[in-house]
Amino acid sequence: MTAGAEPTRRAQILTTAAELFAGRGFHGVSMADLGAACGISGPALYKHFTSKDAILAEMVVGTSHRLLNVGTERVEAADDPSAAIEALIDWHVDFALRDRALIVVQDRDWESLPAEARDEVRTLQRAYVDLWAGQLIGVDADLSLDAARAQAHVVFGLINSTPRSARLDVEAMRELLTTMARRALQID
Repeated sequence: MTAGAEPTRRAQILTTAAELFAGRGFHGVSMADLGAACGISGPALYKHFTSKDAILAEMVVGTSHRLLNVGTERVEAADDPSAAIEALIDWHVDFALRDRALIVVQDRDWESLPAEARDEVRTLQRAYVDLWAGQLIGVDADLSLDAARAQAHVVFGLINSTPRSARLDVEAMRELLTTMARRALQID
């Protein structure tokens, strides 16, 4: 979707579903609840998605694709590994502050994802971790791949705690998360 463009009905359904699932859990939301929140009937949702499981799968798989795709774009646009790490931190912090509901849904409703979607998400997440790890090794050639992956996971844990830890306004939280991520990676 381009900047300023109206979101599609499908995108509106996914956004609404993320908020409802984050608030009540996947199993606490019916198709009728979701339809009502979207301003359409529950049965009308079936024009857009085959099931509630399909909504959850598209939501979580789509999020993983977006993290990897935008992360890859940021790395490719960077002049060097240090700049790439800065760009990755900025991207992930922006994602965590903007899409808190998606973090909650993925964390809490992981087991409700269909197995095929879980496998796809795991593959995408591994690629995202390795994207970060490659840049971390580019900055510190003595870092092992396992250590670089561990550092990436630590930073994700820190940043992805935002739905539970954000007590400041968005800009103050952005500054705090960015500073803490840089310090955790010892690039500050």
